[in-house]
Amino acid sequence: MINMERRALLKTGGGIGLFALFSAVGLLKPGLAMADWNKSAFSAKNLDEALTAMGVNKPEVNDVFIQLTVPEIAENGAIVPVKVVSTYPNVERISILVEKNPNVLAANFIFPQGTEPMLTTRVKMGQTCSVIALVKADGKYYRSSKEVKVTAGGCGG
Repeated sequence: MINMERRALLKTGGGIGLFALFSAVGLLKPGLAMADWNKSAFSAKNLDEALTAMGVNKPEVNDVFIQLTVPEIAENGAIVPVKVVSTYPNVERISILVEKNPNVLAANFIFPQGTEPMLTTRVKMGQTCSVIALVKADGKYYRSSKEVKVTAGGCGG
C-alpha cells in the first residue's frame, strides 16, 4: 500500500523544485503570467464607458483586416464561440466586447511581438446584441462587429 502522505509530500516538493529551477533559469519572471487588468474597463456598463476606460477614442471600422467569426444564432448564451483573426501587422491587443452585457468588456488579450494575432474563446451573452472585436495594431484601434441572436441568455442581470 502506498503511503498517501509521502505521495503528497513528493508532489509538493517536486512542484516547488520545478518552480525554483524555472525561476533560476529565467523562465519565470514575476508578473509575466499575470493578465493585464484594467478594472474600470472590465467594470464598464456600456460601450462608450468601456472604450474610454481602455483609452480608445474612435476605432476605425474594418471588416477586411479583422475576421470576426460568431454564430448568427446562439441557442445558449452561456457559451457563445468567438474567433478573431487579424491580418494587421504588429497587433498588440485584441479585445472582445459584448454590447448589451452587464459588463461590456468580455475579454482582453495581449499579443507579444511576433505572435500570430488569432484567438478562439467563448463568451456569455445575456441577450441579442453586437459582439465587437477591437484590435490594437501599431498604436491604432480598429473594430469589427457582428450581431448574434441569443435564444437563451447566459448572463444574470
